Amino acid sequence: MVDLNKYKPQLFFWSVCISVVLLDQVTKYLVFNYKPELDFRWFMINLVQNTGAGFGILKDQIHLLTLISLVVALLIILFYRKIPKKIVPQLFSALFLGGVAGNLIDRLFRRFVIDFIDFKIWPAFNLADAAISIAVIGLILYFWKK
Repeated sequence: MVDLNKYKPQLFFWSVCISVVLLDQVTKYLVFNYKPELDFRWFMINLVQNTGAGFGILKDQIHLLTLISLVVALLIILFYRKIPKKIVPQLFSALFLGGVAGNLIDRLFRRFVIDFIDFKIWPAFNLADAAISIAVIGLILYFWKK
């Protein structure tokens, strides 16, 4: 496994995190402003304004979800030094923080989260949600192996 100490782990972490936030916000901006209705048979791209969390839980609980997102983001930042300086935990932790921050920005400035990827058999989601899901699975597998 690659040891990031010689590759500046903080630079790697923040580069991934900021890239996730930027890509998430750019795609949400485009979807919100252009409101595409694209159907590709097995998935659709269309605007969904989500006032809850994943799978529609905590619908209309924007203040609670904003607070939870803010606390989670701050905890990751405050305890960054505890994240192993290996590429896998740095990558997945950065994906997680980037995803949380991307959805937090929506909650703070729009009062809902923009979802737009719809596989028709699964609730619609966005790139921040995908980053969070990938990160959680990756971190569970990483620490399980440890």
